[in-house]
Amino acid sequence: MTVEAGGPVARTSLGIELGSTRIKACLVGPDHEVVATGSHDWENRLVDGVWTYSLDAVWTGLRGAVAAVLADCERRGVDPAGIGALGVSAMMHGYLAFDAAGELLVPFRTWRNTSTGRAAAELSERFGFNVPLRWSIAHYRQAILDGEPHVPAVAFLTTLAGYVHWRLTGRTVLGVGDASGMFPIDPATGTYDAGMLATFDALSGRPTPLVDLLPQVLGAGVPAGVLTDEGAALLDPTGALRAGVPLCPPEGDAGTGMVATNSVAPRTGNVSAGTSIFAMVVLERPLASLHHEIDVVTTPAGDPVAMVHCNNGASEVDAWAGLFGEFARALGHDAAPDEVFGALFRAALDGEPDGGGLLAYNYLAGEPITGLEAGRPLVVRTPGSTPSLANFMRAQLYGMFGTLSLGMEVLAREGVALDAMFAHGGVFRTAGVAQRFLAAAIGAPVAVGATAGEGGAWGMAVLAAYLHAHDELPLGEYLAARVFAGAPTTVVEPDPADVAGYAAFLDRYRAGMAVERAATEAV
Repeated sequence: MTVEAGGPVARTSLGIELGSTRIKACLVGPDHEVVATGSHDWENRLVDGVWTYSLDAVWTGLRGAVAAVLADCERRGVDPAGIGALGVSAMMHGYLAFDAAGELLVPFRTWRNTSTGRAAAELSERFGFNVPLRWSIAHYRQAILDGEPHVPAVAFLTTLAGYVHWRLTGRTVLGVGDASGMFPIDPATGTYDAGMLATFDALSGRPTPLVDLLPQVLGAGVPAGVLTDEGAALLDPTGALRAGVPLCPPEGDAGTGMVATNSVAPRTGNVSAGTSIFAMVVLERPLASLHHEIDVVTTPAGDPVAMVHCNNGASEVDAWAGLFGEFARALGHDAAPDEVFGALFRAALDGEPDGGGLLAYNYLAGEPITGLEAGRPLVVRTPGSTPSLANFMRAQLYGMFGTLSLGMEVLAREGVALDAMFAHGGVFRTAGVAQRFLAAAIGAPVAVGATAGEGGAWGMAVLAAYLHAHDELPLGEYLAARVFAGAPTTVVEPDPADVAGYAAFLDRYRAGMAVERAATEAV
């Protein structure tokens, strides 16, 4: 794409995604190529036993990311006045409860909290549908069961993306993909399942029907309001970003991952690796049974998706990379983070196929798939193992995919067919490493595109651009014909030696889970 210096780009689209450790902004042109990017680092905090972010941190981070993308526009000679569409996405699930005056009633409870076991089990049984611990409805029901004093004042519930969208436009709406992590969606209607809503209301005894507390559900490409003067000032106090920009429905990071990898059609799937790691497989038919390892959510267009969500992803790899970076600096080599990651990841390629007998758990938080309410990162080895750098890093990367493999095995037993698995997230920026090990972990080819490192912010920008084509093409056709046609991708087939080595590692991983469990009790 050619950008005229100093001039506006017609119909650019801005996507913003609030991830677990970074808030990213990505501006794309009419051909969906990246025009400018920006980001702001942030981190969740454990406050009184609750993983949370303050709302002040939300807006500080958003302004930082927008300021960075505007600065990038200036460096590239692009006039941001050409922005023609905007979209916001964020971490799915969690609990944001507001009163009638729009005041937050309790601190934001993120997806990382696992304190909703009683509510999730009760709702799963009553609905005949798996309700994970992190879903918004599980948090709300647990608050009711616990008699929390804020419950009678709840006027509406939303997600992080829904909250930001509401402040930007004044509308309490959600994209169907994000909404499917609040409450089950009926694929036939594209909105909340009416039967399950009635079941919840009868169970809760609350005077206000649940549907009145939930955001309105919108499909991909449906207009979802415009940026107000107040919203523009919240994002950009300088005034460079102007009111009146149309917004698409806010989405969750799972939905933007599907868009960013062109995996919204049946028999396609994607893996997103960040603070959490999850796989999404678009279903041809309903699952035969309820499985606690599998969530059923939707694409941004409303099609059913089997989701394997692991609370723990790349954070432990990040921590070790930070430590090795410190070591490099202690030796007088001031290595940039990307240099450190690249060196460590490439070293893993020289490791033994099974990681040399090493075992690594990336559990910084509880992990519902393996039944753990808390986590302790561990590296375990036997006296006969080989603790080389190559084996250490291979074990860390294998461990990052360990819980994911357990969930994918459930889908395999269900007979879920998968033609293509795409991957995105920062760990895939070092070519041919995490991608190769993921292929071994799931026993299927893994494709990575040129936008793998941009991830959800780019996917959200594409969804914003789709506002202008919603009436012309279904989302899947739009992605195939206008976004990904001819887009370069790299496909890695499973290496037989890696597959055998990973299987040996996974056997140790299962057996060693008792060690992980004991660590949570003892340390």
